[in-house]
Amino acid sequence: MPFADVGDVRLFFTDEGSGDLPLLLVHGYAADSHDWSWQLPQLLAGHRVIAVDLRGHGRSSAPPKGYTTTQFAADLAGLLDQLEIDRVVAFGHSMGGSVVSALAVDHPGKVAAVVAVDPAYLLPDEVAGGIQPMLDLLADTDPVPFVQQLVGGMESPARHPALRTWQVRRIAGMEGHVLSQALAAQVTGMALRSHSEPYLRRRSCPVLSFYADPSRAAAEQAVFADSRSRVVTWEGAGHWLHQERPAEFNALVTTWLASIA
Repeated sequence: MPFADVGDVRLFFTDEGSGDLPLLLVHGYAADSHDWSWQLPQLLAGHRVIAVDLRGHGRSSAPPKGYTTTQFAADLAGLLDQLEIDRVVAFGHSMGGSVVSALAVDHPGKVAAVVAVDPAYLLPDEVAGGIQPMLDLLADTDPVPFVQQLVGGMESPARHPALRTWQVRRIAGMEGHVLSQALAAQVTGMALRSHSEPYLRRRSCPVLSFYADPSRAAAEQAVFADSRSRVVTWEGAGHWLHQERPAEFNALVTTWLASIA
């Protein structure tokens, strides 16, 4: 079965395809590895691909604690060790972008490059004020208001309406302690620009980042440490850029991976 016991957590993952440099796909907050379904067929055509559910998400177990960016990254490092994989190109969407960046900083020998899709870092510090109301919503026994507020502000007309329904139902079925701890940890971790900017400057590998917001794209470009890094900006897109424009996303990623090989 595609499960690995890493410390206090049992991680669900898939491991398919073949290639010299494996790809590790990491989803965002309150999601799971299904979010990469738009990429898997093309990536598998030329690569070994590991798609994982983070602790507390998807089919992975939900221990009582450990929902910080650094712990998520440590879990992934342990998974790679078990699979005897030395280095990967690490893809991350949203919170997953923070997690794979932490993997690149804390375990630099394991990450050859990062692909970050609308990552949950370099956000204006003012967003911290909006977290407590979200946590208050989570304290309610009815998760739907929290889910609707979380998802509603990140959609775009380019994303099929059925995907919003899928997302809402998926989040509503998650454990409350996972949602609250992981959300709170983002504020004290890498989400805010004042925290993430100095940390990301330690990320020495090449990075390909996708954004809808030009100002955040510019902030990302300012912390690049490798000249092969690149930012792609799709103004007007929503949060799930890789699902909204999958063909274009996949083509850009494939070309960039070839350029850094």
